[in-house]
Amino acid sequence: MKALFIGGIKSGKSFNAEKYTLTLTTQRPIYLATTEFIDDEMQKKIAAHKRQRQEQFITIEEPLKLYDVMKEREEVILVECLSMWINNMLYHGFSYEEMEEEIERVFTLPNSIVFVLNDVSATVVPQNKLAREFIDISGKLSQKIAAASDGVFHTIAGISTRIK
Repeated sequence: MKALFIGGIKSGKSFNAEKYTLTLTTQRPIYLATTEFIDDEMQKKIAAHKRQRQEQFITIEEPLKLYDVMKEREEVILVECLSMWINNMLYHGFSYEEMEEEIERVFTLPNSIVFVLNDVSATVVPQNKLAREFIDISGKLSQKIAAASDGVFHTIAGISTRIK
């Protein structure tokens, strides 16, 4: 089972993805945290996410190599979040093609995996070249992930609606 929770920032997608992940297993699932860039604001956001999930998950932090971490695990995995992963990959100089290959490798794994991704489809086109590249990559990968997933949930105002 592969599922995608997609929605705007602060839409409730992470909370709903966590609840959904817990329904897929009787064991503690993996919470694969991808955030790498930490400032005071991000530290507060990470602390809030940790309080939210409490001890219900086993947390593993990996900002880049998703497949390498996942291939060693048998548990259900929640990837939180692919938007930060894309950000990290761009920062470290990885191409879209390398990101696409990593995601394709992840989809070969037998694990149930739940992905969280910010929806950037309703944004304006920014003047910043890097921001445009991020939006382009995020949009393309979201389409690929949604197509390959068994379930896709759009989240708005804390409500996740299954759209696939």
